[in-house]
Amino acid sequence: MSAISRYRILLLIGAGLAGVELVVTIASTWVYVQAHGRTSEASEAPSASVALVLGAKVIDGEPDSYVRGRLETALALYRDGRVQQVLNSGNGRAVAGNEPAVMRAYLQEHGVPASDIIDDLEGYDTAASCRRAHDLFGVRSALVVTQGFHLGRAVALCRNVGIEAHGVLAECDCPTWTIARNHLRETVLARPRALLTVLTS
Repeated sequence: MSAISRYRILLLIGAGLAGVELVVTIASTWVYVQAHGRTSEASEAPSASVALVLGAKVIDGEPDSYVRGRLETALALYRDGRVQQVLNSGNGRAVAGNEPAVMRAYLQEHGVPASDIIDDLEGYDTAASCRRAHDLFGVRSALVVTQGFHLGRAVALCRNVGIEAHGVLAECDCPTWTIARNHLRETVLARPRALLTVLTS
């Protein structure tokens, strides 16, 4: 390979990396602007009609660490009277373990009446969860419950479809490596995809 060919390849790689960096920066800025001042701990959250709990992995009929942290936060909001209902939005397919059914069972076991729990079996991603909460379940104000790496994007996507959203930070007794992985995935992949969803919807 000639020196000129190697130079052109390096230029292309450099341009590609610069493009990725630009997209990541724009997406992260959009999330920051949309969520700024709209997130808090459960003890400082405002009141809303519904806690929108975003689904995550379940194993053998039990919530894994991420979704368990979200459910515990939703329980605190419900017990404090900050919400009247909990909307569990996740993947209801059997192959995924039916996340909303597992979430419902956990909430009921911890004292939430069945009548105060709503299940969305087709919340396959955050954008779908927000859109369906607004369009199918009539949610106009919500406390969106998820972990910190995910919270800003969730608030931004819910606001985009017309929900007056406030994000509530869910704790997580999770392995450190999974938290680092999720932060990286959120920054490089999930936020740009969310912005693309908004721009093309």
